[in-house]
Parts: sequence; structure tokens; C-alpha cells
Amino acid sequence: MEPLIIVDGANVVGSVPDGWWRDRAGAAARLRDALADRDRSALPGDVTLVVEGAARGVPPVDGVPVEAAPQSGDDHIVALVRDNVGHRPVIVVTSDRLLRQRVTQLGASIVSPGELRAAIPYGGRRDSI
Repeated sequence: MEPLIIVDGANVVGSVPDGWWRDRAGAAARLRDALADRDRSALPGDVTLVVEGAARGVPPVDGVPVEAAPQSGDDHIVALVRDNVGHRPVIVVTSDRLLRQRVTQLGASIVSPGELRAAIPYGGRRDSI
């Protein structure tokens, strides 16, 4: 069964010092597009991008649903994990220590932003995860 990969958009965008703070929605859209263009053999599964704050208006694209967190992005990610972990493997992409703890207690696995960036055309080389 293919995993659900939940991407903490703010955390991943914030891991690339490319001026994202000047255009948070644009940075989230670039991440979304890189996820959509991914090599599915390097990053298999269904990917959901979670955005918050100024990036809430970023629309989904084919193959990458975008979930706009109504409040805390972390709380929204935890709810997505809780809703899915009993049905399929769930992987959360984040380096946030507290969020990592919360989702692993629910049964999710963790991938770092660096590992994700290495697997998609977003700020680095492409390896599989």
C-alpha cells in the first residue's frame, strides 16, 4: 500500500534560504510544483502539502492536494495523521521536534526536509527516500 506523505510546507520552505520570507505563498507554490513534478519512483505515494499563514491561498495542482490549515499547521498535520494512520502508512516531512514527537506517537514515520529536497527538484540533488 502506498503511503500518504504529509509535507509541513512552512517547515520545508523555511529550510531553503532563498528569500521565501518575502513571498511565502510563492515559495509554497514552488514547493507544490516540485512535489507535482517529482519522480514517483524516488517519492512514491500520495503527497499532501499543508500550508498556513500567508500561504493559505495556494491552490492545489494535479497530484498534490494543498490543505490550508485553519489555525495551527502542526495541529492540522496531527489531525491528518490521526485520520489516516489506521488505514495506510503515513510519513510526515518536518524537522519540527514537537511535531515529530506528536505524529510518531500516533504511528507516523518521519522524513526530514533535507531528505525530501534530495528526492524532488527543489533546492538540491535528487535521491530516493
